[in-house]
Amino acid sequence: MYNRLQSYKTLFLRLSIAYIFYFFARVLFYFYNSNMILIDSFQEFIYLCFVGLTFDTSAILYSNVLFILISLIPFKNYSTDKFQKRMMILYFSTNLITYSTNFFDFIYYRFSQSRLTTRVFDILENETNKMSLAGSFIYNYWHVFIFFFVMVFLWIKLYKKIEIKKHKPTYNFKFISFSLISSLLIIFVCIIGMRGGIGNATRPINMVDAHRYVDKSVHADFVLNSPFCFIRTFNKNYFKKKNFVNSSLVKQYVNPIKKLNDSIYSKPNIMILVMESFGREYIGAFNKNRKIKDYISYTPFLDSLSKNSLIFTNAFANGRQSIEALPSILASIPSFKVPFTSSPYSNQKIQSLVSVFKEKGYSTSFFHGAPNGSMGFLGLSNILGFDNYIGKNEFNNNSLYDGYWGIWDEPFLQFVNKETTKLKEPFFSTFFSLSSHEPFYVPKEYEGVFPMGDVQMHQVIGYSDNALKLFFESAKKEPWFKNTLFVITADHTNQFWYPFYSAPINRFAIPVMFYHPNNSFSGENDVLMHQMDIFPSLVDLVGYEKSINSWGRSVFSTKGYPFSIHFSGTVYHFSSEKYTLVFDGDDVIGVYDLNDYNLNYNLINDEQIDYSFEENYVKAFIQDYMSRIIDKKLD
Repeated sequence: MYNRLQSYKTLFLRLSIAYIFYFFARVLFYFYNSNMILIDSFQEFIYLCFVGLTFDTSAILYSNVLFILISLIPFKNYSTDKFQKRMMILYFSTNLITYSTNFFDFIYYRFSQSRLTTRVFDILENETNKMSLAGSFIYNYWHVFIFFFVMVFLWIKLYKKIEIKKHKPTYNFKFISFSLISSLLIIFVCIIGMRGGIGNATRPINMVDAHRYVDKSVHADFVLNSPFCFIRTFNKNYFKKKNFVNSSLVKQYVNPIKKLNDSIYSKPNIMILVMESFGREYIGAFNKNRKIKDYISYTPFLDSLSKNSLIFTNAFANGRQSIEALPSILASIPSFKVPFTSSPYSNQKIQSLVSVFKEKGYSTSFFHGAPNGSMGFLGLSNILGFDNYIGKNEFNNNSLYDGYWGIWDEPFLQFVNKETTKLKEPFFSTFFSLSSHEPFYVPKEYEGVFPMGDVQMHQVIGYSDNALKLFFESAKKEPWFKNTLFVITADHTNQFWYPFYSAPINRFAIPVMFYHPNNSFSGENDVLMHQMDIFPSLVDLVGYEKSINSWGRSVFSTKGYPFSIHFSGTVYHFSSEKYTLVFDGDDVIGVYDLNDYNLNYNLINDEQIDYSFEENYVKAFIQDYMSRIIDKKLD
């Protein structure tokens, strides 16, 4: 019996040291992302670390389930050096694989603003330049690898200090009975730890439960850990039908089938310019009234163009990744827990700007300077029905390849101009830029030309803004330019500098700009909008006799209800004219004033406010979203 107690003590100590290194990983996660994980005091930091123990326990026990089970079996040779060496190999082969995800998240979180989950595989699956990107990551973030190997070295040293006394078990009734009962008890305790406590009788804890343990929504990502997020999102189907409200309420609130036929323009050319990572923060024209102290703009061209454009200063992305942006912009189909294009339901007939304009006799083209097929854009363009996909292959000049993503924006935009001149008018084109991205390089001839700013993004934003300027200067000389309506927007945001934009809601803040050379657009509009509104807005401008299927609304119409929705990585954020609701997929767990971008003050228990309309709306929206995607009713 004493020998078994010694074995259990050894097991307990070996598992316990994992908590030490999970704590250090959480400290480093905060160190790398303190501008987004806003913690007010040391006491609050320690409290949140304590809350994180629930999620650490679950991750550690899942990672060590095989190690625990083998440790509980009273093998005769359990205490021998050979057996213990094999146990050590098992222990570290599982723990270090899962633990390493925390270190990737130190950097990944800075760009995605959500914890690393299995959805990253959906993104990588569509990347054709994985090796170049991996090399860039290792080169630019070598310090992360140093931290990891230091942690591994210390972890192994501590593990080896836990001695196990050599013994041979005596297999009698008392020994076997004690081993069986104690092992069952330990397994029971481990199951409770994996599930996150004995109170969760119906289901194990998941990522959304982080919001139940913190007062401020921004702290949810801090108390989580990457191994837990990976485990909880593995092999999950996030498309499930919901039945929150009756069908009449769906039609009353959401009404996705609508007619828009103002016909303000008669068959203009349409060009959407989706600028990679162009968060609203970087563009001065969109921040004139924000009163941000010591604000600096990094987009002189867009600031100038905005004077003759209609700009929407309260627009938001529906997702965090490039792969999620195009369905939202072109077809009003947002992505939430997983990218729509990576789901089993993406290969269906979809009504979009492409199909509508093709019906109206437009030629349609998609331009992207990356290797053809990167980001899954080629597959999506085929599903949507673009006539032409023009990428790096068609550019056919590797001397202007940036070595990571594709052709630099400036030469590729000049190529877009030349190819556009060949298109049959009227045309509908979409361009997706790529240079304003990690690893934040500019061509050699532009080194030192653009302001370095305060974060790495600032220099490359200046480069891509200048590339846009040169494109417009060239396009003005072409006959198609005068009859072309331009929409300039972004796929998502990226690095932040000003606290206003590091707030959870504003991490999705993007620009939307409508420009026509005849100066028919001007001014600022602060109406709440999101990427899904671009599809119906353009249809409204050019007219379409039939109905369209869109969850967005035309910003040029008084019909529809202004709102914005996105998935934070753990919960949905639904913003309306008065409130932002935090929705966990089943229930509203937070209600905040629309201007409480940091989600600091939860008003859900305030009896003086009525958010029933907003609650019914978000539930009707999610219900209709799931139903139409699963039943393939997007056309």
